[in-house]
Order: sequence, then structure tokens, then C-alpha cells
Amino acid sequence: MKNFGFKHKTGILLPISSLPSNYGIGSFGKSAYEFIDFLKETNQTCWQILPLNPTSYGDSPYQSPSQFAGNPYFIDLELLYEDKLLTKEELDMNINKSKSIDYGWLFSTRINTLKIAFSRFSQDEDYYKFLIKSDYWLNDYAKFMVLKEKNNYDIWQYFSNFEILDEELEFWYFVQYKFDRQWNNILEYAHKNNIVIIGDMPIYVALDSVDVYTNKEYFLLDDANYPTMVAGCPPDAFSPKGQLWGNPIYNWDKLKEDNFSWWIKRFKRNIELYDIIRIDHFRGFAGYYAVPYNDTTAEFGKWYASPGKELFKKVNEAFPNLRVIAEDLGYITPDVIELLEFTGYPGMKILQFAFYDDDAPFLPRMYESSNCVVYTGSHDADCTLSWINNLSFETKERFEKECLSKTSYTDVYALIYLALSSISNLSIIPIQDYLCLSNEEGRINTPSIAYGNWTFKLDDNYITTSLKEKIKNITLLTSRA
Repeated sequence: MKNFGFKHKTGILLPISSLPSNYGIGSFGKSAYEFIDFLKETNQTCWQILPLNPTSYGDSPYQSPSQFAGNPYFIDLELLYEDKLLTKEELDMNINKSKSIDYGWLFSTRINTLKIAFSRFSQDEDYYKFLIKSDYWLNDYAKFMVLKEKNNYDIWQYFSNFEILDEELEFWYFVQYKFDRQWNNILEYAHKNNIVIIGDMPIYVALDSVDVYTNKEYFLLDDANYPTMVAGCPPDAFSPKGQLWGNPIYNWDKLKEDNFSWWIKRFKRNIELYDIIRIDHFRGFAGYYAVPYNDTTAEFGKWYASPGKELFKKVNEAFPNLRVIAEDLGYITPDVIELLEFTGYPGMKILQFAFYDDDAPFLPRMYESSNCVVYTGSHDADCTLSWINNLSFETKERFEKECLSKTSYTDVYALIYLALSSISNLSIIPIQDYLCLSNEEGRINTPSIAYGNWTFKLDDNYITTSLKEKIKNITLLTSRA
């Protein structure tokens, strides 16, 4: 059994992008430090975020041009101003106080601003140490981004060859250096305040990514470098035609032949970024669902076996102190359960899935072990307020019986109490649930819908004395402080 190093603790899920900001999107600036203070004041132990990777078409951090690089949008502009890399006028030109994230505006403005900052940057010893430390991924990423820009951001299969200048590469080195320095300062501040950072590692990579462009042999591609099959999940009650994600499928035979060296590098990078890694779609390491490339729905895919035990044996040999949360949701079969037991990683319990049967496995009274992480909902789910308001009669009856009858809390906070009072070693509550937001106000992502997601951003004044007292009280009441 893998231990987090603590028992019966709790934390809050909040993506970096959703932090309050005057510059269009959450960043590694003042709001991040204020959130860590807020976590400490409310007796929290963990801050869970979503992937820190760059976003591209569709704005999803799970469809990134690089699984190793950091999102340039998270670099805090006010810190660049303090470093004298931007003027006050240049800083003010980037002000955008919109209530939600406008990725189109960010795409058209932010890289240009970072290029201005780069023009004033002086390389130093710390910068060169970063280049050496990041050599195993940085140069490939920089070349890919230069080619992207020169090819008008077309997909890499259509790339034309261009001369790449050293200065063009150095800009992307600079971007990743500033990302790294600012993020590491946040990590240091979090650790100083006894806050653990939980990151997120997507299982799949995007087709239009440096990951595939430079490692074609590790993916099932045809002679034209397009996938023969793509990832998804089969039809279920929530998605009658399944979910077609479109990511290329791994060539597991080749990865295994190379001792999973590419996966070892991925874990190495994630360990540099996070204290605990949530592995997205963990069941895909036991068996994956693949759909023919040209299909328009996921209805006619097939299941194939993955070498999950062999992979995680190598990973745990390389990183014996690795701390992981396995996102073991979806279509769970005996091989998934066997892999989870083999690794000893804690799985996830989502309480919004717990009331569709009288003895549903996600009900806290059904937990057989504390080696799990319980959530009210996830970034892919309804805000709990909207979930409660949309319950069927039978499900609401079970919710009232299992939840409302056991506490003086009502509605959203009753479900939070159920999570925190469970035997799980860790509970994580999305900030939207503590704020009692509806889907219209706070939903992050709706699976199978390509547009309008990932735009949730908190108001400047979300932290109130009342909110701090409510969170602290329920944390103390459930002995998770």
C-alpha cells in the first residue's frame, strides 16, 4: 500500500487557471499565494490542481502540445514587471478582468508580451542550470514551437521545413525557465505552510504534440503519420454514443521493448512538478478502448490489454517514493482492480456516483479500506448544487437517507460532510462546492462537448470570513485538521 505520509486529511480542488486574475487567466502570482494562505487558515492539507501543460485548440489541458512543458499563460505578468522585464504600460495593456477565461484573447496577446519580456532578459547561472536539468525534453519542445509558429500553427503532419535560429529557440527556453522559477517558488511557499500539491498526469497525449512528433515509434500511426486507432470510451448511460477523445493509441510493444523509457521520463517530469500525482484514466493501463481513426463516434471500438503491471514495476523501481492517486473511474473490470491492488495506489470515490443503488460501492459505508480518496464531484462533473437540483425522485430519496439524515448540514454541505466524515485517508472538495456554485456559475468541463469548457474563473472577493469559518468548522468537526 502506497502511503501519502499522512492519514485522514483533506484538501481543495482548484485549477491554476481558475484563480482570480486581472490578466485574463489565473497565474503563479499573488492569488496563488493567497490561496495557499487560505488553505492553511482553514486547516487544509492539500491543493489539487489540473495539468499544468500548455493548452491548444479546444483549450483542454488534457489535449496539450507537450506533456513536459508548462503553460505560458500561467507565467505571472506582475512578477515579470517586478523583474523589470515589462514596463507598467506593457503590463496594463494585458489587463482583462473578464468573468471567464477568453482563450482566443490570450492566444492573440500573451506570447507577444512574453517576447517583449524575453528581449530584456539576461541569462545567468540559474538559467543555465535550468537548461541542463531540462535537457531531456526542452530542446525538442522549443523546436516544435518554433516550427508551429513558422507554419502558422498548422498540424505537424503539414509542417514545411524552416531554418530555426538560436534566438527563436531561446525564447521558448526563456518561457519555460520563467514558468519553472515561478512554479517552484509556489511549491516552496506551499511546503513552508505544510500544504501538499496534487498534480494531474493525463494518460494520453494529443496527436498534434511534440510528444508524438518526436516519438512516432511509440504510437500506432500509418505511413502518413495519422493514427490507425484513437482513444475513447464506450457508450454508457451518460454518453449513448460513447466518448471519442481522438488521442493516438500507444504502441505498447515498442514502449515495452525500450523498457518504458519514455514513460519513465514522463513520471520524472511530473515528480519535478508535484508532490502527489493523480493519474488520469488509470484503467487504461489495464485495458484500453480503441476506435478506428475515421469513425465519428465511439460506438464501434474494441478493448485491448495494456502491460500495466510491467510498466508500474519499472516506474516504482525508478521512483520508490512515488505518491499516486489512481483515477479508477469508468468501466471497471477485474483486471483494473487487480492492477490497483498490484500498485497499492489509492483509487477515487466520487459521491455523486454513490446514490444510484442502495449499496453502491461509492457510498462511504461500503468502503473496505481507508486507502482511497473521496470527492464530492470532479472537474468533469456537475457542480454539486446543480447535481442535487437535478436528482431523480429515487436518487434524491437515497441521498436524503444516506446523507441528510446523518448531519445537521443541508444540501451541498451535507455531501461535503459525508466525504469528510468517511474513513478515506484523503478527501478533496472542488472549490465550487464550498462556494455552493451552480453549473452556470462554476462548471469546468462537460465531457463530449468540445467547446465552452475550461473557462471557469473565480471572482476577486471569493474568500470571505464566512467561507473560511465554514470550511474550518467542517474540517475540525470531521477530525481532518
